[in-house]
Amino acid sequence: MEKHSCSNCQCDISGFRIRCAECPDFDLCLQCFSYGAEVGSHRKDHRYRVGSDSPPSVFDNPDPWSLAEENMLLDAVEQYGFGNWEDIANHVESQKAPECQDHYINFFVQGNIGKATFPTEYGFRVSDHTCPDGGPLSPSITVPVPPLDLSIQEQQELGYMPFRDDFEREFDNDAETLVSGLSINHDDDDLDIEIKLCQVDKYRLRIRERERRKKLARDYGLITSAASTGSKQSKSQQQKKKMSKDVREFQEKMKSFSQFHAAAEHEHFFDDLQKEKELKSRIKELSRYRRHGLSVISEIEDFEDEKYRREKKKENRKKMGSSTPTKRNSTVSKKAEGKVEKLDILIDDDEVKDEDTEEECKEMASQPGYEMLSERERKLCNSIGMTPANYSTIKTCIIKDYLQRRQGFPVKIRYPSGMDKTHRRKIMSFLSDNGWIGVT
Repeated sequence: MEKHSCSNCQCDISGFRIRCAECPDFDLCLQCFSYGAEVGSHRKDHRYRVGSDSPPSVFDNPDPWSLAEENMLLDAVEQYGFGNWEDIANHVESQKAPECQDHYINFFVQGNIGKATFPTEYGFRVSDHTCPDGGPLSPSITVPVPPLDLSIQEQQELGYMPFRDDFEREFDNDAETLVSGLSINHDDDDLDIEIKLCQVDKYRLRIRERERRKKLARDYGLITSAASTGSKQSKSQQQKKKMSKDVREFQEKMKSFSQFHAAAEHEHFFDDLQKEKELKSRIKELSRYRRHGLSVISEIEDFEDEKYRREKKKENRKKMGSSTPTKRNSTVSKKAEGKVEKLDILIDDDEVKDEDTEEECKEMASQPGYEMLSERERKLCNSIGMTPANYSTIKTCIIKDYLQRRQGFPVKIRYPSGMDKTHRRKIMSFLSDNGWIGVT
C-alpha cells in the first residue's frame, strides 16, 4: 500500500488526506488543512478533494469493514436472526463468527445506532400488574382465602363452599347470560362490535359488584352470622312443628308483613296477635257466662261442674235405655257405665286428687301442645287420658266437619283409628257447650 506524507509537516498520513486539485502531487493531513497551511505556490483557497488509501467505511474502526460487508451483515441478521453467528458469518464470507458478533454488538447495539434505536427512557411506561400491591394480575389474588369455620349442616343450609369461597347460587346468578352467546363474526360492522363491547362492559360491572358483595360479607362476618341465623331458624322450625295447625296457618299468613320490620319485631308482633286472639276468645267465653248470670270465678267452676254432671246423667240414661235385657248386652252396658265414670271430668269440691292424678297431670304438662289448651280442655284431656296433640287433631276434624256441613258439602270425616266413640261424643259435647260448634 502506497504511503503518503504531508507536504507541510512531512508526517506520514494514515487514513484520510486532503489532495490539492491545482498543485501537482500536493497532500496535506487533516490537521494542517484545518490550520490553512500554505506552502510554495499552494494557497489555502485552492480547490481540493478528499482521498484515502483504505476503502470507504461507515464506522471509525482500526480494521474497517467495507459497505458491502456492512450490508451483508445486516441482511444476514435479519434473515437468520440475532444470535445465529455461524450462519451470519457464512453469509458475509469475509468475516468470522466472533468478528461478526463483536462488530454488530459494538456498532449496531451499543453504538450510536443502538442508542438511537433502543432508548433507555420511554415516554410511556407499562405498569407492572403482577406486583404484590394488589394489581389485577397480583399473585396475592390467586392465594386462597382461609376457609370459614362452618359445620357441614351450616354449609348445606347456606349453599356455601368454604375452600372455593363460592356459593351454589351467587348474587346476580344470571349475569353470564349477557356474554354467553357473544362471538365476533367476520361480517360484523363497527356498530355490532361496539354493541358487543358494551355488553362485555356491563358483564364486567356486574361481576365486580358480585365480588364486592362477597368481600363485604367476608370482611363483616355476614356468612358466619347467616349460618347462626339459619341454625336459629331451624330451631324455630322445630318449635313450629309443636304448634297447632291453626297457629301455623296463621303464622304463614303473617309472613307478608315480615318485610316491614326485623325478625325479632316480627316475632313479637306475631306473639301479640296470638295474645289478642286468646283474649278475644276469653272475652267471648266470659260474655257467655254473663248471659247465664255468672259474675264470680267460683260460680263459673260450679256452673261447669254442674253442667258436666247433667250431661253425664243424660248419657247414662241414653245408654241404659238402649241396652237389651240379654246377659251379654247388660255386661256391655256395665262396661260402658264404667267408661263413662272414667270419662267424667268433674271433680266435686269435697273430693281431693290423689297422688296418681297429680302424676298424670305432670306427665301431660310435659307433652307438646299442652300450653295451647285452656284450663277446661286440660281437665278434659286429663279425665279421658288423651294427649293434647290427639285432642287438637280430633278437635280440628270436628270443627272442619261442622263448617263444611254448614256450607252444604256432604263430608264423611275420618277420625284417628282406634278412637273410642264415647271420647268423640264427649269432645263434641264440650265443643258445643263452649260455642265452637252448633248443636247437632
